[in-house]
Amino acid sequence: MTAQAERKVQNHTHDAIVDAVLELLKDGGYQAVHLREVARRAKVSLATIYKFFPTRDELIVTAVERWMAANVCAELIPTVPGESLYEGLMRVFRHVFEPWERNPRMLEVYQRAQAGPSGERLRRQAWWAIEPVARAMLQKLDPQYAEDIALVLTHLGHSVVGSFAAGELDITEILPVLERAVYRLTADNATAAAGHSPKDRRTSH
Repeated sequence: MTAQAERKVQNHTHDAIVDAVLELLKDGGYQAVHLREVARRAKVSLATIYKFFPTRDELIVTAVERWMAANVCAELIPTVPGESLYEGLMRVFRHVFEPWERNPRMLEVYQRAQAGPSGERLRRQAWWAIEPVARAMLQKLDPQYAEDIALVLTHLGHSVVGSFAAGELDITEILPVLERAVYRLTADNATAAAGHSPKDRRTSH
């Protein structure tokens, strides 16, 4: 077998293992990933799995990375002409959280996997996808104001994901919570003081 053919076989085997893990994660969550079941579904031996993935954590993180690349971290349009800061930030949040809203078990898996030994890869993956878009939106603002918005929304994003994983927040409540926060941070202070609230615009996007 040539080196190129061998690499092709290895890539196919690697993908089959990751596909099997994703099926288990979507169906049963983090606890559903048992290596013997992964081996059975991928039609490989346990030794083959360990050849590619030295730990179960590494295997799960790799599967989550693939899912995020196709969903949460799919390419974002940096700016839209005439878009307000509120609209732009909510476009980013919808892009990130709507795939998780449709697949809540994957958000649970992400929250657990990113806290593990290889979890920094997942946090970097999400950051690299969002940061350039957010920077383009905020670069024309007062630097301190932009820094404050970024800090508040970053911490709020982590908080709502943690609250969801802990069973304290329903998956369908995440975007409305973020939308209210974005509105309060970006709306005119006089308007906010008058008691106006943002309308849920998700159905129009």
